[in-house]
Amino acid sequence: MERTKSIVQPPAKGELITVLSIDGGGIRGLIPAIILDFLETQLKELEGDDNVRIADYFDVIAGTSTGGLITAMLTAPDENRRPLFAAKEIKDFYLQKSHKIFHQNWLVTKLVKTICGPLYDGKYLRSSIRKKLKDTRLGDTLTDVVIPTFDIRRLQPVIFSSFEVNEKPYMNALLSDICIATSAAPTYLPPHYFETSRDKKPHKFNLIDGGVVANNPTLIAMGEIAKQLIHKNQNFAEPKSLDYQRYMVISIGTGECKPATKYTAYKASRWGLFGWWLNAGGSAPLVDIFTQASSDMVDFHLSVVFKGLDIQTHYLRIQENSLERTLASLDIATKKNLNYLSKAGEYLLKKKVSTVDLEKGEFVPYREETNEEVLIEFAKTLINEKRVRAGLPPRVFEETKPGT
Repeated sequence: MERTKSIVQPPAKGELITVLSIDGGGIRGLIPAIILDFLETQLKELEGDDNVRIADYFDVIAGTSTGGLITAMLTAPDENRRPLFAAKEIKDFYLQKSHKIFHQNWLVTKLVKTICGPLYDGKYLRSSIRKKLKDTRLGDTLTDVVIPTFDIRRLQPVIFSSFEVNEKPYMNALLSDICIATSAAPTYLPPHYFETSRDKKPHKFNLIDGGVVANNPTLIAMGEIAKQLIHKNQNFAEPKSLDYQRYMVISIGTGECKPATKYTAYKASRWGLFGWWLNAGGSAPLVDIFTQASSDMVDFHLSVVFKGLDIQTHYLRIQENSLERTLASLDIATKKNLNYLSKAGEYLLKKKVSTVDLEKGEFVPYREETNEEVLIEFAKTLINEKRVRAGLPPRVFEETKPGT
C-alpha cells in the first residue's frame, strides 16, 4: 500500500525509519503523556515553531490500550489536517478525565463487580472518545499507526494497521471503535463489539484489550514495517531498509511495580480464582503478570539486537519499574495517585537511560545520559531526518542541556 494521507515524507526520501511506541497501562498512561509533552516541547523549541507536533516526525506510531488512545490523539486530524491534540493536552486529558472514566469504589464493591461483571461500565470513556474522534477512521490518521487488539470470538490477535486499509477495507474501522476495543482490559472494562463491511457482508469484531497480545507494541510496529518492505512498498524503496540499521525507535512504558515483596510464591499458594484476579490493594495479579512480562521481553529482545548491531543509540526505552505498590494499579484515579504518577513521569526524565535485566528483575542504567538528555538528541535527529526528506541540509545544533 502507498501512503496517501500521511503528513510525513516517506522514509525512501531520507535515511531512517522512525518509530514511536507506547505501552498499555490504564491510568498510568499519564507517564508517557508527560514524556511526550517533554519531547514535543523540545521539538518546538529547536524548530522555533510552536505549531510542530510529534506526528510530524514519526513514520509509525504504535500504541496498546491506553497507549492506543494516546496514539489516536497524536495522529487524528482536525479540520485543517493537523493533529487534533498537542501532547500537553493529552496530559491534561488524563489529569482531568480519569476520575470520570475510573470512578472510584470501595474494595467490597469492586469484589462484587468482579464477580458479576467488569469494574466499570465504560460509558464515559466511550462517549468521550466518540465525541473527540467523531467519524475519523484508521485510514485518516496523519501518519501510519498500529494498534493491537484481541478477538475473543476467534481467539486471535487483530492488528489495526493503517498500512493495510487499502488492501483490506474492512479494517478501516472508526478510530473511536479501535480505541474503545484496545482499552477494554478484562475485568476492568467490557469487551467491544462493532461491525464493518466485507464483500457486502458484515465483518464482526468482538474485541478486548490489546495488552493480551502485546502490551509493548514496538515489535508489532516493526513487523508491520517489515511487511511493507517485503511487499516492496515504494515508500521504503531500498532493500537495505530491511536492516535494523535504519530503524530509530522510542519505546515508552507506563511504569511497573517490581519491589521484591509485591507477590510471593507463599502468598500466591493460598490464592484461588479471586486471589489471582483481585488482590489486596485492588491489584489484579494475572493482569500485572502478563502485561509486564510481555513488555519486558520485547525490551530485552530489542536491547540485545540493537546492541549486537552496535546501534544501541538508535533505540531508547523509557520505563519506570519502581512504582509504589498500592498506587500502581490500572484504575486508581484519585487526586493523590494522579499527582504521584505525574511526579513519577517527571522523575523518570531525570533518570539515566536503563534497560531491563531479566536475571535481576529490574532496570539497570547502561548509559551515563538521562532520559531527557537522550530525548533532546533524538529530537535533533528527528528534525534533521525531516529536513533531509524535504531536500534541505541538516542543521548543526549547539549542545543543549535540559531546561536551557
